[in-house]
Amino acid sequence: MTGYLSIFIAAIFVNNIVLSQFLGICPFLGVSKKISTSAGMGVAVMFVITLSSIVTHLIYHNFIAKYNLEFMTTIIFILVIATLVQMVEIILKKTAPTIYRSLGIFLPLITTNCAVLGIAVLAIQKQMDLMHSVAYSLASAMGFTLAIILFAGIRERLAKTAVPQALQGTPIALITAGLLSMAFMGFSGIIH
Repeated sequence: MTGYLSIFIAAIFVNNIVLSQFLGICPFLGVSKKISTSAGMGVAVMFVITLSSIVTHLIYHNFIAKYNLEFMTTIIFILVIATLVQMVEIILKKTAPTIYRSLGIFLPLITTNCAVLGIAVLAIQKQMDLMHSVAYSLASAMGFTLAIILFAGIRERLAKTAVPQALQGTPIALITAGLLSMAFMGFSGIIH
């Protein structure tokens, strides 16, 4: 149990996928203007990352590694992730239209989120078994969600303040992201 706890703490706080490893920056900056949209994106990312991690882990160990096709890992993972997102979108549209409508445009956007591919590849590189890979993927997705919601909250507050003309928009967003990243650096050293 301690192993799983350390995976969760490390992936959410210490090695946050967005703030420490800089994966998933596009949705982090693009979808983080409101907390509600950030939360929707975070939930969708958690679902897709966890599901894709399971599938890519199984494909890697039962097909890619078995037949020495490691050079095809990235392209196969991209195809798997794109297919999974499309399947999830179709299934949600048919079985859970309320959830499908609440996710809106976020579900197709996840296909291009490099954090999804990055987490799948990192789990393979760290040679995790299936359960540790799932825990790592879920925790990393939770870290992504935490970061994007915190960032959205700060951006909502900044929208109500007097920001100098030269810093409005993207400049203040990048400064804020940098400060948030530095704040998360305070967690380094908790878990090695």
